[in-house]
Amino acid sequence: MRRRAFIGGLVAAGASGRVAWAQADPLPSWNDGAARRRILDFVARTTTPGHPDWVPVPERIATFDNDGTLWCEQPLYVQVQFAVDRVRSAAAQHPEWREREPFRSILADDRAGLAMIGEKGVLDIVVATHAGLTTEQFRQNVVEWLATARHPRFGRPYTDLVYQPMLELLALLRASQFKTFIVSGGGIDFMRPWTEKAYGIPPEQVVGSSGVTRYSLVAPDRPVLLKQDKVEFVDDGPGKPEGIDRFIGRRPVLAFGNSDGDQQMLEWTAAGPGARFMGLVHHTDAVREYAYDRQSPVGRLDKAWDEAVRRDWLVVDMKRDWKVVFPFELGR
Repeated sequence: MRRRAFIGGLVAAGASGRVAWAQADPLPSWNDGAARRRILDFVARTTTPGHPDWVPVPERIATFDNDGTLWCEQPLYVQVQFAVDRVRSAAAQHPEWREREPFRSILADDRAGLAMIGEKGVLDIVVATHAGLTTEQFRQNVVEWLATARHPRFGRPYTDLVYQPMLELLALLRASQFKTFIVSGGGIDFMRPWTEKAYGIPPEQVVGSSGVTRYSLVAPDRPVLLKQDKVEFVDDGPGKPEGIDRFIGRRPVLAFGNSDGDQQMLEWTAAGPGARFMGLVHHTDAVREYAYDRQSPVGRLDKAWDEAVRRDWLVVDMKRDWKVVFPFELGR
């Protein structure tokens, strides 16, 4: 007997990899339109045995950027705000930071300067402020900060600002026996404590930028991993396909991003054989979220947008294609 699972209105036949939709809509927060139809068509084609585009289950790899693709990244990347708070709390012990970038911009509350530091700058700040901590201590810092920090515009925890339509897409893919990964320029240790609860993506399926750690025995039978003041790997731009190859070992058949930092991940995905799906989230809704693209220092969408148009990759228009943006809107 074929084992079936019911998830979010989707009935998935586990043995064959074939997917059939029940009456419930698997993407209820997506407006009916080209974007929604292209997603559903791709999933149906790649999971129907006998179809020319069928993809074997082990090869059903889907990768997603995090900032601006799965949760809100404006007005600053969330990890930048985390790093800002950590710098300010430790500034008294580091007077040299007042003359050294990017710490000077933080302490001077230079928002324009902060927006320009990029993923590498964020990681530099994080490793500098957390060197000497164990990985468990760092994880606890992240958990405690997320429990109390609030977004400056919405006044809600940052983990409330995940995108409901993308949560539905992740659920649809998993019900269709895709394995979903985060591939982000954000710090891997920053994301792993909360991605499973927020997205259903466990820590071992998170690829991100990282600092160097060192194994140490702080007491007999008490090993720890200590964070060092050195960047190891930046998982952004061309680093994304490098990270995918290094940590996943399979080329994705589906990849979603929202900025120029995701272009190489989408190019790498598109270059594989068989059916491929490349998507970008375009932030066009200044009322419900933010509207930005080519000129934004945070989440700039310029060259990747041109490439998407040229190659007919999906560009999701947030204002047009999404009925709701955040999960809390469903309770209104």
